[in-house]
This record gives sequence, structure tokens and C-alpha cells, in this order.
Amino acid sequence: MPVFRLSKKDISFPDPCLAEEDGLLAVGGDLRPERLLMAYTNGIFPWYNPGEEIMWWCPHKRFLIFPDKIHVSHSMKKYMKKHKIHILLNRDFQDTMHRCRVKREEEGTWIGDEMEEAYFALHKRGFAVSVEAYEDEELAGGLYGVLIGKCFFGESMFSEKENGSKTALIVFAKMLAEAGFCFIDCQFHTEHLESMGGQYVSWRKYEKLLKNTWNGY
Repeated sequence: MPVFRLSKKDISFPDPCLAEEDGLLAVGGDLRPERLLMAYTNGIFPWYNPGEEIMWWCPHKRFLIFPDKIHVSHSMKKYMKKHKIHILLNRDFQDTMHRCRVKREEEGTWIGDEMEEAYFALHKRGFAVSVEAYEDEELAGGLYGVLIGKCFFGESMFSEKENGSKTALIVFAKMLAEAGFCFIDCQFHTEHLESMGGQYVSWRKYEKLLKNTWNGY
């Protein structure tokens, strides 16, 4: 099945069910806020190498963390009790996203200038959020992602201190659970996220959760 090519004029997407087996759905288009919002509310997200053509993905098996079921290991519980922990939301979105980029540049990152500008534009509209964790009054780590309705779509994390990103995710997940959020979309599987409670769900279940919880924007 050929991959769909998007126009920069028309912000529509093909049916997500038409994605390739690896999740690739379309190429091209742009990263304007309206297109990104349409993408996320349909289970689609951009992921590509800086300088290359934009690639849009929609894996049919989705890897999610349900906020009220996040797993906190015994060692993490001990670690968090040992330190004074607090988190801030939107301390500095641009800084947090750039830290995520820098931490991955040696091994290759999808976060380029275009992505930084696009997600900051979403942030200014209230749809992208950064989370920063402090341990003993020092910045330890953080993450950023897209927030629509009762759904959070995680994009990337960084750590400046041991367990910094884990701490940010754990505390943020508890905040989301208290606020009645449905899921944290991890997009792809990692052993790290699986150890924290991540699990695969079918496309049918994911689509139902998505449509029942974002409630328009």
C-alpha cells in the first residue's frame, strides 16, 4: 500500500486505519498547530529526522500508561522518600524541550528546530505542556507532551540527575489520575516505560478511549 502524501494547503489526513504495519501513514504537509491538533485527536503524530521530510505515524498497537496504574518500584519509592521532591508545570517549556533534544543528540534525535518551533506554538495555545521535577531544590529532570481533553501524549523526557525523568513522570501521572485523565500515550514501547506500567492496547480500544476523552478542542 503506498504511503499517502499530504499537501501543505489541505490539513486533512487519510484514515488512520490505512497506516502501514510499522505505523507509517503519510509524509509531507507541515507542522502548523491546526494540523498537529488534528493529528493527535486522530491518533497520529510526527516523527522524523531533522532536515528530512515530515513523516506521520499511527501504530495500530498503542503503548499506554494508565495514570492510576503507574508502577512505582520499591527502589523508586525509597529514592523519592529520601529526597525532597516537587514538580512544576510549564516552568520553561522551551528550555525543557531543548534539554530533551540535547540529551539525545549524540545517539540521534527527532527534535530539530522545526519541531521546537511547532510545539512551542502549541504550548502558547495551551495544548503542549512541560513538566519539571526538582530533587532537593535542584532541577532533576522533566518531560513534555501534548495535552488535549483528558489525554496526554508524551513526547520526550530528560534527566539531569539520577531518576530525574522517572520522578517527573511518576508525580505527573498521579496528578493526571487525580484530574481524571484517561491515559498517557507513550507512542512506542520501551523497556523503561514498560517497567513503569506501560502496556499495549489494540487500535480499536485506543480509538474508543481517544474519542471518548478528548471531547473536542
